[in-house]
Amino acid sequence: MSQVITDESVEADADSSTPPIASINIHVPISIIVPTYRESKNIPLLLERLARLREDRDIDIEVIFMDDSSNDGSVEAVAACGFAWARIIVREGNRGLSLAVIDGLRAATHSVLVCMDCDLSHPPEKIPELILALQSGQQFVIGSRYVPGGSTDDDWGFFRWLNSRVATLLAAPLVSVRDPMSGFFAIRKADFIRARQLNPIGYKIGLELIVKCGLENVGEVPIHFSDRVHGESKLSFKEQLKYLQHLRRLYIHRFVNAMEFLQFAVVGATGTVVNLAVLSLFQLLGSPDFVALAAGVSFSLFGNFLLNRRFTFGYARDQNAATQFWGFLVASIIGMFINFSVATALASSVLKETSFGLQLAALAGIVCGLGFNFLGNRFVVFRKRHVVQRENL
Repeated sequence: MSQVITDESVEADADSSTPPIASINIHVPISIIVPTYRESKNIPLLLERLARLREDRDIDIEVIFMDDSSNDGSVEAVAACGFAWARIIVREGNRGLSLAVIDGLRAATHSVLVCMDCDLSHPPEKIPELILALQSGQQFVIGSRYVPGGSTDDDWGFFRWLNSRVATLLAAPLVSVRDPMSGFFAIRKADFIRARQLNPIGYKIGLELIVKCGLENVGEVPIHFSDRVHGESKLSFKEQLKYLQHLRRLYIHRFVNAMEFLQFAVVGATGTVVNLAVLSLFQLLGSPDFVALAAGVSFSLFGNFLLNRRFTFGYARDQNAATQFWGFLVASIIGMFINFSVATALASSVLKETSFGLQLAALAGIVCGLGFNFLGNRFVVFRKRHVVQRENL
């Protein structure tokens, strides 16, 4: 469930004597996590605005910059500002924006957590509204560009707008919010630590937290999203591909059985293409028909096994491959027998006098055979016996 949080909606829940939001002080300590990579020029500007917010609104905050070894003076920039409530952690090894945020959320000392970018695209002045919405009952609050009152800079090009909208549409089955791509959000640490199997890739950590923490009450506060002040955007084609990989992980997490069946069916369709391609190649080489047919079946069968082992049932790929292959082969043979039996039975009885009866019978046989193959592989060949879910599917 998503709710749009505006100044009016928050004030409507308050007593009529309650002062406007702009004058309400937040009496709860906040940890602000800021992932950085080569943002040394933006760090002083962001800290200046946070310092002003801290003083004007009497908010107890700590700011943690999670830097992926920029080596651009970011450490010195934080130190030069001289704020005891701001620190920087330089991360070594496994880098990435989402991983940096998770490390920062774990390192935070306060009970309320805020994540924002360092490039000043997210307005720090909106943090009190995020916290008020959180205190009003929301489990997760997003600084949103796409709710009424939200906006972006005028110089956003069509392709940038289209990229954002398509990414949002792809995430729609996972979350019912208008701006799940936002990196500006607030969450309670108690809700964050409930998450299991966090394994984000790319830059959409907010989407990961909503899904993996099982958060239902998600609010959205309108913000104006500004273009970065200094530096260059980290969004590249490679990051967009990572986003698709991240979505796949989240779909599997949320819809595990349906996604496994869908992947199994896609692999099966791929096997048909491989079968026909190999068969045609052997024909061109002058092989007898039975050799070409056998080669097509063999290559497609082995290819399907490898793809299912790697992707559909990737959690079990550390088990014995030879045992799994023989199980896969047996399941496939039984599945083909079920396919043939169902098709012939229907074609000679129920669908005997029906238009396209043979085709419908064949389709029914395919569905039954595919269903058996999936169940046999899912619960027997690649069963999850004592298997720990891998984080790099």
